[in-house]
Amino acid sequence: MPRVGLDLDTILQATAELVDAEGLETLTLATLAQKLGIRSPSLYNHVNGLPGLRHELTLYGLNQLGAVMRSAVQDKTRDDAIRALAHAYLEFARKHPGLYAVTQRVMDRADTQIQQAAGNIASIPIEVLRGYGLDHELSIHLVRGLRSLMHGFASIEQQGGFGMPIDLNISFRLMVDTFLAGIHAQTSK
Repeated sequence: MPRVGLDLDTILQATAELVDAEGLETLTLATLAQKLGIRSPSLYNHVNGLPGLRHELTLYGLNQLGAVMRSAVQDKTRDDAIRALAHAYLEFARKHPGLYAVTQRVMDRADTQIQQAAGNIASIPIEVLRGYGLDHELSIHLVRGLRSLMHGFASIEQQGGFGMPIDLNISFRLMVDTFLAGIHAQTSK
């Protein structure tokens, strides 16, 4: 019988806290059970072992990241929306390094749940880019570029790769502004 008060959402919140604090590679059913104050077999009432937990955590992370990004662009357009989206993305990666890491893993293309959640995230910047009047193919190229910039910055920062004592937030802002200048160059052709 499932423990009263223990549900998948509670498990995923605890898992996210665990991987944010200790890293994704440390995740085991035993460490999660210890955090929840239960025995490991109790988790099998909610997830299909560690692979099932990782799958559910990936969905949870993608949905959380998508919600943060969607909220950031609400009632914003064009440059303001891109800046807000980029800032929200970086803040998510900073606040949730383990959960962010799980959203960046290579995803099974046959997993429709994961593909739908990832597609929901990709649709956000595509919708924002429609405000610039760009064609769909160019929008896809620009979304790839924006994602590369945001993920690259977040990853390098998380790995301690920015060693110079210069404000990282200014660097990030300048990077996003340079990206926006590229969009404006495309729209003025």
